[in-house]
Amino acid sequence: MKGSLSHEVQVKVPAAEAWKVYGTLQLAEVVRQRLPNVLARIDVLEGDGGPGTKLHLVLPPGNPLVSYSREHFLVVDDQTMTKVAQVYEGGFLNLGFTLYQVTFRIVPDPDDGNCCTVKTVLDYEMGEEAAGNEGLVTIEPFVHIMNAATDYLLNGPVAN
Repeated sequence: MKGSLSHEVQVKVPAAEAWKVYGTLQLAEVVRQRLPNVLARIDVLEGDGGPGTKLHLVLPPGNPLVSYSREHFLVVDDQTMTKVAQVYEGGFLNLGFTLYQVTFRIVPDPDDGNCCTVKTVLDYEMGEEAAGNEGLVTIEPFVHIMNAATDYLLNGPVAN
């Protein structure tokens, strides 16, 4: 079984500015700061944010499904402003999924250079034995991430 979920949000910043967050490790830091209920800690295991970068994501204590996941960046394309990250250990893979992958794409607004659209697509696959877990998949965490990134882009960093 496989499926796909998606969400889009318009952001009133130039696409290049949005890509500075989404196309780098800055996105993880924004999520950690603004959404501590989504991500408690992030460790860069390998890489500098480009293709091949590996991250260890620690979820907050008390998450009933998973405590961590490890993901790697398959694609970080500055030309198309596309990033593809795939879980390779933990997370939904521990629940019988064989693929859990998110794609972020920044699309410039052709009519307004100070505006862009952020498109997020979550692709997943699972074996028949895990079909009962399909209901656990939701785009909502990524909607929260997009909202946090939008807030960062419009309002700047959170004061410590």
